[in-house]
Amino acid sequence: MKRTLLTFVIAVVLVLLIRTFAFTSCTIPSSGMENTLYRGDRVIVNKWSYGLRLPFTSVVGYHRWGAEAVRQGDIVLFNNPAPKHLSTPIDRREVFISRCIGAPGDTLMLNNEWVMTGDRVISPDDKFLYSYPGSQEELLQTAMQEAGIIDNSLLGYDEGDYVRSFSHYELYLLRQELQGLILFKPLQTDTTEGVHPFVIPSQGKLIRVYPWNVKLLCNTINCHEGRQATLRGNTLVIDGKAVNAYRFKKNYCWVASSNSINITDSRLFGLVPEDHLIGRVSLIWFSKEADRPWNEGYRWERIFSKL
Repeated sequence: MKRTLLTFVIAVVLVLLIRTFAFTSCTIPSSGMENTLYRGDRVIVNKWSYGLRLPFTSVVGYHRWGAEAVRQGDIVLFNNPAPKHLSTPIDRREVFISRCIGAPGDTLMLNNEWVMTGDRVISPDDKFLYSYPGSQEELLQTAMQEAGIIDNSLLGYDEGDYVRSFSHYELYLLRQELQGLILFKPLQTDTTEGVHPFVIPSQGKLIRVYPWNVKLLCNTINCHEGRQATLRGNTLVIDGKAVNAYRFKKNYCWVASSNSINITDSRLFGLVPEDHLIGRVSLIWFSKEADRPWNEGYRWERIFSKL
């Protein structure tokens, strides 16, 4: 009897150690990741994928052994970055599963709904050529002066239109100033209106503040960087001082659901900090979808090679 009890205790301890320090099993609760993971699928999460996050962060603080960066395309398990009460310790928050589409340091082209587009990734300061009606030159000159755009000389003519070069940021400012009074035609590859480059913060990286990312940066700094940030229009104010850039202390990632109808991703809660990452989904060990294709990087031989 004692031997049986001892065997049972050892087995329980081993299971707890494995779940705490190596792998854990999760059941997919919603349809947000279809058609990659289906509601009811059971998956194994490798807790060493990004280095082991030590348990009891609410007591001992955040520590990670053998830290590695999350990669674009990984399906990750993480704690909710925006719980109802921010005072809730990270390791006691609810968990989500989503796909990383933006790793630390990546630049994503996101539209007004924060959905990644197929546009070429650009820098806000990259210059592109645009034509506009020559009859509106005086109006443009006034708008450039109001927007603080200087040293922007006329470059030529295109079938009666004038041609100038503007950066993505300059064009954004002009469109805000002109409110549709001038139609700019791109003469090179360009992003559509309402699509902007978002740089995913990485540790030590200085991120410039733009009107389209200022709210996201403000929320991230307040929730995860331990600083007091507010907005004055499109100006970011940190600890009472207006800034045009901020150097982040943590790595972050941008995650997206596969199912656009049922979302639990960065469109809802913003950037996911590295200390919220639990691990990467490495194995689907049970699925009700008997005829599903085993693709998306989850063929068995590929899964086991990542464990």
